[in-house]
Parts: sequence; structure tokens; C-alpha cells
Amino acid sequence: MAFNVLIVDDSPAMRSFVRRVLEYSGFDIGEFAQAGNGKEALALLARQWIDVILTDLNMPVMDGVELMRRLERDPVLRSIPVLVVSTDRTDHRVQQMLALGARGYVKKPFAAETLREEMETVLEANHAG
Repeated sequence: MAFNVLIVDDSPAMRSFVRRVLEYSGFDIGEFAQAGNGKEALALLARQWIDVILTDLNMPVMDGVELMRRLERDPVLRSIPVLVVSTDRTDHRVQQMLALGARGYVKKPFAAETLREEMETVLEANHAG
């Protein structure tokens, strides 16, 4: 089963890096979508089905925290697994995002293997039952 992936990050270079890691990790990817902030992500989610979201936290216009809050309030969007990929390494932030529904948290900078492992965990958990 191919997964449609949304990468939300204000850095085009980081979006490209995350995409390459996922492509080379052997995941069955259907389509990649990209957004530069949470507002763009929500607009995209209104018109395209996404199976998993990877989001940064620190972005202009709408940050990842507000994006997570809005996803959790929507009965359809809340079912999409979210993996946070952020430079914010504090335990408080990790716990906050997990409480808001994130299925995993990868701290930047990260090794490609770390992202791959977290994606495997998120996708396996989402399709396990």
C-alpha cells in the first residue's frame, strides 16, 4: 500500500532532505506533498488525502503546535498520524506534542536512519489493527 506523505517545514532544503530520506528508505510512497507552514498544510489537507504528516514546529504564519491543535479538533484529520521533526529538543515540547496527538518526535539534526525508524514505528502502529 502506497502512502501519501505531507512534509510541513518552512525550509525547502529540509523538506527536500526529508523526502530523499523517505525515498531511499524503501517506503512505498504514493505522492509527496509539501507545505511551508501549518496554514498551507491545512489548505492542502482540505483537497488531498494524506496518510502521514511530518511537521516542523517553528514556522511562520502557523506553527506546528497550532497545526497539531487544529488537526486534533477535526474528526477526520485527527486520524492522520503525525511525526514531529524539530530543533526543539526540550522534554516539555516533546511531551506537549505527544499529548496533542503526535505519534513520534525526531529531533533535528537527525541521522537518516533515525527518521526511517520513527516512520516505520508510526506507520506500523497506524496500520496494525
